[in-house]
Amino acid sequence: MFAPGLRGAMRSSHGSLRLAQSATGMQPAFSDMFLATATRNRHATVIATLMRQAQVRWQSDSTNSKRPHQQPPPPKQKPLTKEEVFHVLKKGLDFRPLMRAFTGSGFRKLYRQSPEELVIALGLLAFISIGIVMLVYQYFTYFQSSQFTVFPDDVAQSLRRALYYTNYSPEPALAMKWYNKAIEQCKAHGIDPFHDEIMGIRIQIAQWLEGLHSYKGAIQVLEELFKACNGWMDKFEQMVRDGKVGKDGKLTVPLEEAALSPRMQKALEQAKEKAKDPDKPDTLLEKQLEYETLWRKRNRILAMMVKINTKLGDLYADPHVLENDLAGERLVWAVETTLKELHRRQTEGVKEGEGPWFTEEELGAELERLGQHYESKSYHYLAAPAFLQAITLSPKDSCHTAVIMNNLAISLAQQPIRPPINAQAAGSSPHAQPPTRQSLLASARQWALQAKATSEKVQGEARTEECDAACAVALCNLGTIASMGGDVMEARRWFQESLAMSKKLNFPEGVDQAQAGLDLLDRPSAQTTTTNR
Repeated sequence: MFAPGLRGAMRSSHGSLRLAQSATGMQPAFSDMFLATATRNRHATVIATLMRQAQVRWQSDSTNSKRPHQQPPPPKQKPLTKEEVFHVLKKGLDFRPLMRAFTGSGFRKLYRQSPEELVIALGLLAFISIGIVMLVYQYFTYFQSSQFTVFPDDVAQSLRRALYYTNYSPEPALAMKWYNKAIEQCKAHGIDPFHDEIMGIRIQIAQWLEGLHSYKGAIQVLEELFKACNGWMDKFEQMVRDGKVGKDGKLTVPLEEAALSPRMQKALEQAKEKAKDPDKPDTLLEKQLEYETLWRKRNRILAMMVKINTKLGDLYADPHVLENDLAGERLVWAVETTLKELHRRQTEGVKEGEGPWFTEEELGAELERLGQHYESKSYHYLAAPAFLQAITLSPKDSCHTAVIMNNLAISLAQQPIRPPINAQAAGSSPHAQPPTRQSLLASARQWALQAKATSEKVQGEARTEECDAACAVALCNLGTIASMGGDVMEARRWFQESLAMSKKLNFPEGVDQAQAGLDLLDRPSAQTTTTNR
């Protein structure tokens, strides 16, 4: 602090200095700069002094003192006891408040408070609930179905993954990988490769490849399966000729002398260990074959071969493949094998434990498929006998029987008067008189009328849309047959009835065919040609 006298002296000296400067007319640049610098230095000194004083005030000699605004640490919580944990869980699992909201009063209260949000929440809840139910249903009805549980766990897991990449997340490479792995795992487990479930895996692969439009891949899979089945059949027939298989379907020779597969050999080796381990069965091989005899296994594999050839016939005839000759060979083999086995059973009788063969309706379906193949190649002289045999094996009062009758009628109407010499039936006389055009048209007309009557006769639950379509087609076929015979008036009447019925049934194919027949009758050249016939 300055004394009062000194401050006054300083003020007077400054005043005299300013007066002197003013009197002399000098600029105050240097003096002002000096004063500004002195003032800044003084302010900096004062600020530094104040900060040191503040730091001194914050320091303390006590170790328990705290800095300003510092919170004390939170106290440590004690662990919950069992009773407290149980109380918390019980309170968390108490659904009474939630259920109370679903009562009538709770709904009304929520609706008054926020109606839009309540409707949206209920919709979301219903959607989620339906999704959960569908997932649970899908899990138990598909992934836990018998088609998986019959396999060992690792095989079932591979099949689940294969079907997942087949149906749910289609990835062909991964699906094929898991299919092949499942087959290899079945071999490792020693499962019979001719078991229905194992052959079913290969058939599933073929169907999957067909769905991917890989028709040649599907054909290759089925051809390999047919070749394997045919190899087993050859070995079995040889064992029967050698007398190693009895009428009861069991081996008549020691197991060591029989030609067994690697799976059977493994089972035999395990059975021989019975002397070392008395807990093992006497013949493990007999245990594995207990569910079927060898005759039953033959019947099952032969039926599978027929089905495989029928499917191969369809694949070879597909427009993407167009191997009609191979298609015909496969279908003929299927029909001939079915008829031969049926004849063997009729002459030799059914073997013990052999099991049933194809029913008459299934055999009729095979014959119908063969007739359709011949008809697609315009071999009507071969299609007609196949359709006729299919009709004799089909139910009398059936909508599909009416369809087959229509096919037979049109095959007879289009059949040539003189079929090729090499197409004559075996055992028929080469000098037999061929049918005339009028006799063929008369037979075709009778079968078309029979198709119409059969389709109209079916009633009740047995009547389906196939009956209505068959009736409309029969009317159109009658018109075609009449026009081929030269009766224009009758042909027009049948075509008009078919057109009216097809429109009533909303059957566009029938409408097109009937209208085409009427248009053909209106052409003079067509009328002249029809009359000459």
